[in-house]
Amino acid sequence: MNPKTWRLPRDPKWWQAKILSVVILVALLGGWQYATSRPAFDPTGKTEDELMLLEFNGDIVMNDAGDYVFNEEKTSGVPGPLLVGKKIVEELSHPFHKNGTNDHGIGHLIFYTVSRFSVGFVLASVVAILVGVVVGLNPVIFHAVNPFLQVLKPISPLAWMPLLLYTVQKPTITAILVVFMASLWPTIANTAFGLSSIDKDYLRVSRMLEFGWFRRLFTVILPAAAPAIVAGLRISFGSALVAVVPAEMLLGELGVGYLTWIEWNNLDIAGVLFAILVVGFVGFLMDALFSKLSKAASYAT
Repeated sequence: MNPKTWRLPRDPKWWQAKILSVVILVALLGGWQYATSRPAFDPTGKTEDELMLLEFNGDIVMNDAGDYVFNEEKTSGVPGPLLVGKKIVEELSHPFHKNGTNDHGIGHLIFYTVSRFSVGFVLASVVAILVGVVVGLNPVIFHAVNPFLQVLKPISPLAWMPLLLYTVQKPTITAILVVFMASLWPTIANTAFGLSSIDKDYLRVSRMLEFGWFRRLFTVILPAAAPAIVAGLRISFGSALVAVVPAEMLLGELGVGYLTWIEWNNLDIAGVLFAILVVGFVGFLMDALFSKLSKAASYAT
């Protein structure tokens, strides 16, 4: 690997942006901690029976010095970043455990979500590009199908879920099909638009060179339409990423969406915040990976 790839940027604006990001992060965490912190517990005026009742209910605990303090595990509002950080450390300390059917570690849950997402997205992309090529290469079919695409495209993929669940009767396959439906329409529309907008000179030159249909498709048409196809795939990618989490929540399928819902059912708000952070982090990594792949297939670089 070229060592220059890992050289730190020398542009001062890059460093200024990174330092500003750190400052914003520290300010947000500090403000969050301040807004959620409670004053120290004051036992003045409370009888022994009242203190025992509070301790019995778990509202207060006795620290090592023998003084009563508020129980950090029992909060009535949004927990602070320290409690969330404690939850993150706890969950990441055993990411691949399995305790029964529904208690799997975060590593397994991320794998389930990514697998489900990948299968649905890849299948939808293959189907959408094939349909988009057929629609985009024939103006008659394009104008005939376009009204249907415009009606179907804005429908939320979650709206299809009851019908899909009723049809296949398997939550795992239903979640994959929800991702499939979320990925389908933007790629079809962009592929068809990209192929219908190809510079006609490309096609005339390929005919002059007597290219066969498949050679013209793979060496002229698809490369020329690649930027539009990749743009459609990126839109589909974002839509599918947004759809997979609520699908897991509603279907009760193990994954990061399920983790969010089960933590809410347990009234573990720190767990809910941890699950939200996991969703964001996994989405960021997947989007960054897809961005690398899309740049490799685009003329942008």
